[in-house]
Amino acid sequence: MKNTKRELIFLRMFALTTALGILTFASVAFKGSNDRKFGSIDVERINIIEKDGTVKMVITNAEHFPSEGDSINSRIYHKRKKRAGMLFFNEDGMECGGFIYDGAKTEEGHSAGLSLTYDQYDGDQVMQLITTDDRIGDKRYKGGRLVFNDRGDQETKESMMKIEKELKTIADPKERRKKYKEYIEQGLIGSVPRVALGQTAGRQNGLFLFDDKGGIKAKFYVDKDNNAKLQFYNEKGDVISSWPK
Repeated sequence: MKNTKRELIFLRMFALTTALGILTFASVAFKGSNDRKFGSIDVERINIIEKDGTVKMVITNAEHFPSEGDSINSRIYHKRKKRAGMLFFNEDGMECGGFIYDGAKTEEGHSAGLSLTYDQYDGDQVMQLITTDDRIGDKRYKGGRLVFNDRGDQETKESMMKIEKELKTIADPKERRKKYKEYIEQGLIGSVPRVALGQTAGRQNGLFLFDDKGGIKAKFYVDKDNNAKLQFYNEKGDVISSWPK
């Protein structure tokens, strides 16, 4: 009987000592260095954060892409299409750009695209690197360009969300368009391209310049027949000068 008690006490002490040893080893191992090396990681979303908890970057699959009702850095998101990619955030916790992509077969062919964007402060994108590839039946439309946009000086992410919700409540198309133009004139919403460099879906490769309303003003490009052209346009979009004639 005494031997049995001694054996139980020994086994308990052995188990306790072993557990403490493992905990001590694990604690020392993980406190010794913050660097970890992995051969491969399967993960659905990664949040890169500062020490104060501010999210600075999100790497995510499509399912976990921030959309309506989601919150990052105490900011609530509006509804938008979920895509795999990355999102960037500035020191104030505002989203300031991102990298997204998608591509899938459709009933008529396929649709694919990639977009890398940078936003103005507390606003939307002012620079975009974009590619598109759409097949509709026997026709395929491909394009890729670097675009610089103008946006309203009074634009904020919050104002854009409020205006978007307001416009959706206006049933009359004419009244909705009128209200939309008023907000553009106030500099609260709106985006117009000013410079584009790349290839259009019509197979024009070159430099394209636009006025402050987004109307084309000049093109220097090579067309689908390998002809180099330089063209200038008036406010109505008519060619007023070209080379060669």
